[in-house]
Parts: sequence; C-alpha cells; structure tokens
Amino acid sequence: MKKIVVMGSTGSIGTQTLDIAKKHPDEINVVALTASTSVDLIEKQAREFAPFLVAMYDKKAAADLSARLSDTDIKVVSGMEGLIEAASFDCDIVVTAMVGMIGIRPTVAAIEAGHDIALANKETLVCAGHIIMPLIKKHGVSLYPVDSEHSAIFQSLNGEHHDDIEKIILTASGGPFRMRSKEELSSMTAKEALCHPNWNMGNKITIDSATLVNKGLEVMEACHLFDVALDDIEVVVHPQSIIHSAVMYKDGGIMAQMGCPDMRLPIQYALFGPRRPYLDTKRLSLADLGTMTFERPDPDKFEGFALAYEAARRSGNMPTVFNAANERAVALFLEHKINFTDIPRLIKAAMDNASFIASPSVDDIIATGKSAEEYVEQYLMNGMR
Repeated sequence: MKKIVVMGSTGSIGTQTLDIAKKHPDEINVVALTASTSVDLIEKQAREFAPFLVAMYDKKAAADLSARLSDTDIKVVSGMEGLIEAASFDCDIVVTAMVGMIGIRPTVAAIEAGHDIALANKETLVCAGHIIMPLIKKHGVSLYPVDSEHSAIFQSLNGEHHDDIEKIILTASGGPFRMRSKEELSSMTAKEALCHPNWNMGNKITIDSATLVNKGLEVMEACHLFDVALDDIEVVVHPQSIIHSAVMYKDGGIMAQMGCPDMRLPIQYALFGPRRPYLDTKRLSLADLGTMTFERPDPDKFEGFALAYEAARRSGNMPTVFNAANERAVALFLEHKINFTDIPRLIKAAMDNASFIASPSVDDIIATGKSAEEYVEQYLMNGMR
C-alpha cells in the first residue's frame, strides 16, 4: 500500500490523480489532501478518501471545511503552515499539483521530510530548480515528472545512459492558434484560447499553451530535471500530440513515448512506474492515425516563447519574473482586461524592470514574484506605457 499526499486535489491534475487512486484501492492510500478555496469539492473528496489531514490555503475556507467535517476525525489545517504540514505528513509520495509559486515551500518541506515527489507544479523547477535539484540529491529522494512531455522524456531515458544523450526533443501541440497569423492574435478571445485542440487542462495552463509560454516553461523545467543545457533541447510542434516527447542519443537513435492524449497516463506512471497497470484510456491505432506532422515553432509570432528563452539564458531570478508576470497577465486576460497579445508585452515589461539576482533564495523568489505581479498591475494602470 502506497501512502500519497495530493497537493492541489481539486484541480485538473489532482482530480485525475484521485481518479487513479480510486481505481487502485488496494495499492494507494490517500493520507492528506490540500486545496486553496474549493470547499465543496474537497469536502466530497475528504468524505470519499477519508484522509487523516486536509489543508486549505485560504483560512476562511478552512474554517468552513472544518465545520462541515466536524462529524469526522479528519484534521483540517490552513495557510502556508497547513500546506507544509500536509507535505510533511507521513507518506511515500507527494503529488504536487498546485498552481503557482505557493507550491515551492511545501515541495521543499516534502523533500526534507524524505518523501518522493510526483511533480506537476511548474513553478517549483522554473523558479527554484537550482535549489530543488541539489535538495533532491542531498535527501536521496526521487522526483517523478507528471507533465506529459517530461514524463515522456523520463520514460524514454529508462535503461539508457545519461552521458549518451545528444538532445531532448520536446513536442508541442501548437495550441489553438497555430494556424492564425500574428496580426490575428490580438483579436483572439479568452473563449477561443481555452479551446485546446487535444488536451483537457485547467484554464491557466490552457492559455499558456495558446501563447506557447507553457512550452518555454517546460524547456526551463527540462534543463533542471534532466541536467541538460538549454541548447540541447529542441522544441518541435507536433499538432497531433501523439509523440509526447523524445530523446535523441549520440548514435542517432531516438526513443519516444507515444499514446493518445490523456494526462492520467503520466500521473499513473509517476505513481507506479516502471510498472504499467491497466488504464482505461483510448488506445492508439497507428494505421488509423495515418500521418504525423512536425514543424518548428514561430518565436516571432509567439513572443512569449522567445521571452522564455531569454529568461532562461539570463537565469537567476529572471525565470521567476517571467513566470510571475505571465501568471498575472493570464489572469488579466481571463478577466477580459487585456488582449491576448498583451500577455507577452506585460512579461517583457516586467523583465525589463526587474532587478537581477544571480542565485535567489526561496525568500528572494517569493519577493521577486510579488514584485513582478505588482509591476504588471502598475504598468497596466499606467496605460501600458
């Protein structure tokens, strides 16, 4: 029986993780759950899985949940302290599926408690990879990627030698606006941007896919996860989303992981790999598929993608500035306060304004993120001048 903590259990990855847990009741025991404000859903989850502990980031939500669960023995905690308590709870693996930089401190706490990590929180490595990866090594724990692309790379590396890697091939669907011209992008609405052609994801990551910012973030993650240089990662647009990513080796051979788009596969692999229990996902038929196509991304059209590479090359706290500015800009776009093409514009403004820190601490990262978000708001209030 594997004891798991699900951080961000009410989000897209969290709910799918619990779906997998439900199908393996003899192998997975959910011992703690966390969420931010979704009281109704986490109450249902708590009653179904009966964890020992539930943490709500929002204190009012925690008080509400505590009252609702007063007929149970489930402990309810709140705030960052509560998230850290949940991450440190006695378990085998912590699934970090929270969105945003609030995931960094709980992930650090989980590692320091000696827990393996199933990582679905991008900010953890994008902003703090220089802290997290040495910590993983120091405490002798394992980190299993949950992103479909990083999981595909992880699977393609299984049984191979790291020194034999020539390059990593990171695939991208191209998002809903792949065939749109640069001029058309400014008029794209949030409703249109949320219509991803292949994947069913949360709103924020779906917008990031539409801007290709998500792919830039994944490039930064891959550098830390697989200990490769930025120039050794090639991004390829693959609209069918069948090859989820691949590794080219020095002998010219390419190992790739393929399958129909379904986030439950990488989640389940992170929990069970290298075992592959049955999963009721759609089966891929190569004969029916017929063709797969590939093309290079267009950094001129998708400026956020180009800015991600700039942030990665500058390093230090620049990935944090990039990430935080994007997070705030995406929220403003979803609130219909800015245009789609204003997202990279706001990111660039924040990066141009930020003070550089070569080796930021966690406190520096949190402060940098807050400053970047505040600058985005200020820049918008000043008419984006």
